[in-house]
Order: sequence, then structure tokens, then C-alpha cells
Amino acid sequence: MKTPKRIEPLIQDGLVDEVMRQLMSGKEAKVYVVRCGDEIRCAKVYKEADQRSFRQSVDYTEGRKVKNSRRARAIEKGTKYGRKAQEEAWQSAEVDALYRLAAAGVRVPTPYNFLEGVLLMELVTDADGSAAPRLNDLVLTPELAREYHRFLITQVVRMLCAGIVHGDLSEYNVLVGSDGPVIIDLPQAVDAAGNNNAFSMLERDVTNLANYFGQFAPELLATDYGIEIWSLYQSGKLHPESPLTGRFERNEKPADLVSVMREINDTLKEEEARQLYRQQMGKK
Repeated sequence: MKTPKRIEPLIQDGLVDEVMRQLMSGKEAKVYVVRCGDEIRCAKVYKEADQRSFRQSVDYTEGRKVKNSRRARAIEKGTKYGRKAQEEAWQSAEVDALYRLAAAGVRVPTPYNFLEGVLLMELVTDADGSAAPRLNDLVLTPELAREYHRFLITQVVRMLCAGIVHGDLSEYNVLVGSDGPVIIDLPQAVDAAGNNNAFSMLERDVTNLANYFGQFAPELLATDYGIEIWSLYQSGKLHPESPLTGRFERNEKPADLVSVMREINDTLKEEEARQLYRQQMGKK
């Protein structure tokens, strides 16, 4: 097929030898199957910001660091250079997350190179060597649904131990390769420690998994892994092999507003008394 313009620099640099076919087109990017020497890989070509259906949000970008101070100021001001820099930062976030997660033992596609808005990475394949299907394209037995759900929950834990929350995890962002599920699509991944929305996103990711696999194994709908995982993380007790129950006792007891207001009023009165005392001492 004709080489897409965005992939031409990779061919010129000898990173890609041939573009074989387009694999898919999503809200963030187009993905092509490419040949790199004797290896068959995939090239993810990010769409320009005005062509994407998925918009960046401060909910996702909060806590991300921009090392170059000039770029950081430009992004904050929203200049043309700043918008370009922000777009590059959004794309490189996936590359950084892939390297971190692969090193942490999370099953994600192996990244190889990132050049000119194109991410070159592993092509996940099924047992026949064909491109792996997405999880949502499969019909599962209850046993397989439980197995895949259990595996993906352990991956969520490993991700969090590496300081990352996927932020958009669902059956549409999981491939099922010959060795089982593989998590994909990470440009919106958030920093667990630096993003105030990290817990709500993790809980949503876990709920998405429960809702999907619960179609095949209904008991999974009653699990509550999100808050359990986050509580262990906050207490510093979460590790990749943490035993989980899927249950968590939530404190549903309503707050005693009368007692709270009484404490606030007592504190205000004490502060007023201190201020009055200071004024009287100042007059002497």
C-alpha cells in the first residue's frame, strides 16, 4: 500500500521497511501493520488534535510534569508553540507509560521507537499469528471471563504499583493475544500520586471490567476491587502480589452535622477570645 506521509521519516531512518496494511482507525490514532527487517510490528500514527474525537482534559493532564520551563510557560499561555508542545507531551505520555509498565511486568505492547508522532511497537497476535482481537469482539465462557477478569485486576494492581492509572480501561482497550489479555491505549494514563482524579479513574476502570465480564459471570458485578486496591495503595501496603478479596466495608454512616457544627463554633469562639486577649494586652 502507499506509505502514509507520517511514516515516511521512519522509512528514511531505516526503522520501517514496508507498510503492509492499515490495521485500524480509532479516536486517537490510525494503526498500520509494518515490516521492520524480519519482524512484523505496528505503527501507531497519532491524529492531529483537531481530527481526534477524544479531547485532552485537565482531569488527565493534571500532575504531568513538563521538564522544559519554556515549553511549560508556552503550554500555560496557550500559544501556537505551546499547543504543539502540549500535543507532543500528550503523545509521549503513552510512550513513557509503556516503558514504565513493561518494566514493571504489566502486559502491554513492547514499545520500540517514537518518532515524529509515530509510535513503533509490538504487534499483538493470536495463536494463528493474526492481529489479536479486542476483548469486546469475543464471547466468553463464565470460566474464561473469571480468568481474564482476575488477570486484568492483577494488571491494574501492577500498574498502580508503578504509579500509573490507565484512566480509560475497558473491553475496547484490551487485546486478547496468544498469551492472554494485553492492555493498550495509554495516552491518557494518569500519575497516581500527582493527580487528584486518580482514585475515581481507577475505580471507573475496575467498574468497567466488572460490568463487561459480569455479562458472562454475573457474580463479578458484586465485586468491589477499586476501593480495596486504592485503600491498600494509600496505606502503603499495596504490592504486585497483594491478596485481594473483591470486598470492602464502606462507611455509609451519615456524618453527625450537629456535632461538626458545634466543633466549628467552639473553634471560632476560641479564636475570637484569643484575638480579644491580644488586643487587650496590646493596649497595656
